[in-house]
Amino acid sequence: MALTYCIYYRVSEPGRARTLARRVLAAVETGTGIAGRLLHRRDDPSTWMEIYEGVADADAFERCLGAIVQTADFNTILAGDGLRHLECFEDTCA
Repeated sequence: MALTYCIYYRVSEPGRARTLARRVLAAVETGTGIAGRLLHRRDDPSTWMEIYEGVADADAFERCLGAIVQTADFNTILAGDGLRHLECFEDTCA
């Protein structure tokens, strides 16, 4: 069953965050074949979300994503609680 990952967080430096997020998305696609999307809240442009759909191997995806985020030093642009909140969903209609 394919999974969808949603990772949300708040950024303190949108310009720098956009650059890092694009690098993360590109590296995840290179490492896993999964093309992610980047969104921000309409009413709060500092709250962002990455979405990765069609993940077949959760363990491999999470290892790859974790290594990429750590290498990118992503925590330097996070605001609020300073965390990336990861949620994983299954398609209930599949």
